[in-house]
Formats: sequence, structure tokens, C-alpha cells
Amino acid sequence: MRIIDYINQGGAIMYILLALNIIGFAIMLSKFFILSKESKATETTADELAKKVLSDMNGKDSNSIIEIAKQELSTYISNMERGINTVKIIASISPLLGLLGTVLGVLIAFRVMSQTGLNNPSSFAEGISLALITTVGGMIVAIPHYIGHNYLLSMIDHLETNLEQKIIKKVL
Repeated sequence: MRIIDYINQGGAIMYILLALNIIGFAIMLSKFFILSKESKATETTADELAKKVLSDMNGKDSNSIIEIAKQELSTYISNMERGINTVKIIASISPLLGLLGTVLGVLIAFRVMSQTGLNNPSSFAEGISLALITTVGGMIVAIPHYIGHNYLLSMIDHLETNLEQKIIKKVL
């Protein structure tokens, strides 16, 4: 059986999961490339942020300079984190959508069973099939997004640490 057949059998929930999967992977890939590029250009970024900090100095003490540097870095990192929460949300709601499909599939199976009895096992099996397919679909979407979210956060943490060290050296 082809993947599209499974998606069709899963119904609307599988189409929602497919759309979320595409959106999530697009965000993860773009963030991965952006963060990879930024991690190679930490020296340039540190120079730019240090210039902003030094322009705001105006005879301030070293504690104030460090605080300004941390604020500039925080703003920069906040921009880098944009979109990663969406990946986290996709990782969180995908199993719930799979569970919703499971409940709907079992509901359909019991409705068929109450209307026709067990005279028509193929109709009963459709509901169970929907339940199992959407459960698997939810997990297939959730697992890579959960891993991707954690990996991107670790990349951002590493970038932030490197930039903080370089900026502090440049402004003090």
C-alpha cells in the first residue's frame, strides 16, 4: 500500500497532520540553515553587537556595559528563536490529533457494529483502520519535530554562549 492510500484512509485528520508536517519541516530546515550560517559568522555578529553596545556606553561602568551587552544579545537570540515554538506546538499537538483520530475511528467502528452487528466485518474494520492509521500518523509527525525542536534549541544555546563570550571580550 502506498503512503497516499494511508493518508486517504486516515481522512481529514491525516491531511491536517500532513500539512503540519510540511510546515514544521520547512521551519526546521530554514532554521537549521540560518543557525548554521550564523554559527560560522559569530565573529562578524559579535563585532556588530559590540559596536551597538559601545555606542551606548557614554562613560558607564563595566557592570552597565555587561548588562547592555546581554540585552543586545538577548534581542538578537530572540530573533533567532522565532518560529521554533511552532515546531514545539506541532510536536505537542500531533499525538493529540492522532488520538482524536483513534477515538473517531473506534466511534465509527462501534456505530457500524450497533447498526449492522458483526454481519459486515469490513465496515467495522474501516473504523479500526482509521483509528490505527491516525495514531501512527500522529506519532510519525510528532517524533521528528520533537527531536528537531530540541536540536535547534541546542544550536541556539551554543550560538548564544559563543556570542556572549566574544562580545564580552570586545566591550571590556
